[in-house]
Amino acid sequence: MDIARRINHVAIIGNHPPRRCGIATFTNDVRQALTAARPDVRADVYAMDEPGSLHAYPDHVVCQISQNDLADYRAAARRINDSGAQIVCVQHEYGIFGGAAGVLLFQLLDHLQAAVVVTLHTVLEHPDADQRDVIERLARRASKLIVMAEKGRFLLEQVHGIAREKIVVVPHGVPDRPLADIAAAKRRFGFSGRQILLTFGLLSPNKGIETIVRALPAIVAEHPDALYVVLGATHPHLVARDGEAYRESILQLAQELGVEKHLRFINEFAESERLLDYLEAVDIYVTPYLNEAQITSGTLSYAVALGKPVVSSPYWHAVEVVTPETGALAPFGDHAAFAREISALLADDVRRERARRGAYALGRTMIWPRLAKAYLEIFDMAVSQHPVRLPVVLRHPPAEARLDGVEALTDSCGIMQHSIFSIPDRDHGYCVDDNARALILMHRLGGARDARSEALATIYASFVQHAWNSSTGAFRNFMSYDRRWLEEVGSQDSFGRSLWSIGVTADEAAREDLRRWARHLFDQVAPHALKLEGLRSGAFALLGAASMLRAVPGHEGALRIVRQFGGTLHAALLEYRRADWRWFEPVLAYDNARLPEALLLAGKLLGDAAMSEAALDALDWLDGVQTAKAGHFRAVGTESFGRRYAAPMIYDQQPLEAWASADAAITAFEATGDPRWHEAAMRAWRWYLGENDLGQPMASMADGICFDGLMTDRANLNTGAESVLAFQLTCCAIARLSGTADDAEHSGAGAVAM
Repeated sequence: MDIARRINHVAIIGNHPPRRCGIATFTNDVRQALTAARPDVRADVYAMDEPGSLHAYPDHVVCQISQNDLADYRAAARRINDSGAQIVCVQHEYGIFGGAAGVLLFQLLDHLQAAVVVTLHTVLEHPDADQRDVIERLARRASKLIVMAEKGRFLLEQVHGIAREKIVVVPHGVPDRPLADIAAAKRRFGFSGRQILLTFGLLSPNKGIETIVRALPAIVAEHPDALYVVLGATHPHLVARDGEAYRESILQLAQELGVEKHLRFINEFAESERLLDYLEAVDIYVTPYLNEAQITSGTLSYAVALGKPVVSSPYWHAVEVVTPETGALAPFGDHAAFAREISALLADDVRRERARRGAYALGRTMIWPRLAKAYLEIFDMAVSQHPVRLPVVLRHPPAEARLDGVEALTDSCGIMQHSIFSIPDRDHGYCVDDNARALILMHRLGGARDARSEALATIYASFVQHAWNSSTGAFRNFMSYDRRWLEEVGSQDSFGRSLWSIGVTADEAAREDLRRWARHLFDQVAPHALKLEGLRSGAFALLGAASMLRAVPGHEGALRIVRQFGGTLHAALLEYRRADWRWFEPVLAYDNARLPEALLLAGKLLGDAAMSEAALDALDWLDGVQTAKAGHFRAVGTESFGRRYAAPMIYDQQPLEAWASADAAITAFEATGDPRWHEAAMRAWRWYLGENDLGQPMASMADGICFDGLMTDRANLNTGAESVLAFQLTCCAIARLSGTADDAEHSGAGAVAM
């Protein structure tokens, strides 16, 4: 691989010694393996702390993150970004991160600039909703997911629908010790003359210790020198709740069965080297776990690495490791079967030696240098393929419109539709949809209106006027760059948006000549608007009519539009609404929030309380659909379109949806005074600034631009007219809503911005 692509700085997030757990040991071993394999690599550890803990960490632990402290996650993100780490390697286990199923981890990951690789220590066959959401969100954020067994890959593909190429299987790392002299090792621990069975790990009921204790009478009957050693402290959570009651209950069981002399508890948390010393003295390693859903076992890996025959229950990791060449499997909780398999191995020296050497050979494929080589190759590839992620900080700017991005796309004809990155794409010419939006923006700049914006308003109004085809009673939509109309009749939506911009101009334009022009054109267009059939085209027309009624109270043409399309929207909502789907149609599509917004305005203008209540109910439902469990705005993804009565897909998310949702929420806030709608509008606004599923800023306040969509792993870095205008119009709406920059900052404190 090209030396320029080699990583030399990694940040590792996980538990770390002196915290006592398998994840802590693994994190430390991974770090040591990486730095041994590539001595120029700097490996910083960001250690997770359980509530109430205080650990004395070594120097390479550069930051501590309290499990439930939101500020710690964000501080860690800042520190990683400032450090220049190229890759972040997360050791993931549900229980070590705060929030539902560890969702607080994303308060860190979503603010990182570096590539991310996640090692999954647990993958569930039947995750609950929170667990599923976390894993699938990790898959979207990470360059690669590492699992330690093929079963993990299978579950990620089948249960979560994660692409195979996203997943890498790297077995749990193990130490590389030579095959030991068992007799000498036994003398070291006072086990001489005994046949040693051993189980290691934090003691808890799911380990199945009782199964082997119940098997001991039959084992001892054939092998009177058998000794079952249980090495490990009781799990601290169990001690906190029940003390040592569980350990005492096992001792009581051994006494009742008359095998207490064949059971020995060693109540200590053995560090790695101490554990390996114990394992060297073992004849058979036993893992009688009671639950199959264990995707990896570090202790099983260590036992195999030291050449220990294994008798195990068939949990997922064991099924892949324990074969007739390395040991035997026995059914969960079946003490008689465990007794048969253990006794048979103890009685057959030839078979036991074959299993010993088979296990040792398998262990050589898992040694730490092999894991380090695999991880470093994954890291190098992840960094070389890492998509552009924009720099983030943890504070919002105030909402403020800027015309730089709009002007860059505008010439003397109008605003061009698309761009290649920030360069206007002339191949796609112009459309009336975007020029109508641009015209609305020019009137909503408030105190930012100036000679530039007034000149632009004239250009956009001229485009809308030219798009009107009086001979067909419709608007044209698409125009090529050489200024040829590509159609005589555009879409119904483009008609509705054009009428909307005309109504806004009649009401909000600063210049009397523009207001006069708009009222004149509105009167020509309004009768033809009644032919519109689509819900959205009717909603757009209704928004324009509502503006016209503010400009000219009692305007008959505008009232007809409000009555017709308000009634159509209300009827559609009543037709398709059901208990779990309070919506206007059986699908979710684009510009969704415009439907309840228009119906709410119709209810207000017509004095129809039923309309208003129905609109607020539909908007409430949509707000729930568009709010992720972590609390941020999640626009309905374009992959959702056309799926009947189905929860929306997440990607791709379009800036237009955030604008529509902010406007609708503000309309609801003005109608009800309910502060939840103020927060809903701010939530949609914050989507642009980085409070979204990828933690990626979608817009730059300083440059006045907005990117074209939030994809599964990045922002689409093109800055077309629809996106730029949606962002600028949202800036204007939020500035009016907030009143002051301080209000805007207060409402959005603690999230990302440029």
